[in-house]
Amino acid sequence: MATFISNNPAETEEIGQRFAKELNAGSVLALQGELGSGKTQFTKGLVAALGSSIPVTSPTFTIIHEYPGGRLPVYHFDFFRLVDQESVAQLGLDDYLFGDGISVIEWADRFPPEKARWILFEIKSENARAISTK
Repeated sequence: MATFISNNPAETEEIGQRFAKELNAGSVLALQGELGSGKTQFTKGLVAALGSSIPVTSPTFTIIHEYPGGRLPVYHFDFFRLVDQESVAQLGLDDYLFGDGISVIEWADRFPPEKARWILFEIKSENARAISTK
């Protein structure tokens, strides 16, 4: 397990940029951490590093955002508001996961995906975050 410490949002984005270099089509990242721990900020860096110019925002209310236009498309999910497995099934995840792009799932611990790379986000202080891979 590797752990990175971020002291501000820009550093969290830089960590996401580093992760982007290791990803290929079909990669699934399962992000776990409390509200405000840096999951969306990390995703901003990842999407930017892959070359998409679309602004990244949290998909809390839309459940999924798509970021095409880069080296690989990114499918950004947020499972926070999903209440049961049927809600997850209605998303058509099979069309996204392990396909032509990269899937990033916030609150993945609510409905854990198979064969995902887990990234844990922890608030250490007002500004500091620990970002760890399993």
